[in-house]
Amino acid sequence: MTRRELNDDEWGLIEPFLPIGRSGPYPQRLREQFEGVIWRFRTGSQWREMPAEFGRWQTVYDAFTRWRNAGVFAALMAGMIAEAAGRGQADLSLVSVDSTVARAHHDAAGMAVDPGVLAALEQAAAAEKGGRYRTNRADR
Repeated sequence: MTRRELNDDEWGLIEPFLPIGRSGPYPQRLREQFEGVIWRFRTGSQWREMPAEFGRWQTVYDAFTRWRNAGVFAALMAGMIAEAAGRGQADLSLVSVDSTVARAHHDAAGMAVDPGVLAALEQAAAAEKGGRYRTNRADR
């Protein structure tokens, strides 16, 4: 008897997102391999510790890397969110978008500044820090 990580309804939602290539995985092994991936990340175990009921750990790992590289997990996540939203089971008020803003130096941003204005700004900044700012090596 094999351990099931997914019930049949869950598998029915996931299966369409998993590609089947010419060289495998065979459709009858697809579910075992996907459940092996779930087992690995649910337990935090190493790939080599995977129970044989999911197939050879190398085969499951290879399937995982193919799926990861093909963007299957991102598509699966988007599909599951869309499915939940379609059923009215997604609380989109819990969605959070994180944003970080880092100001770039004016040279990095392509801003054109008059050299005299730039020198005055740099001198003011240096004076604010308590030191004398030298604009070029000839002043040293």
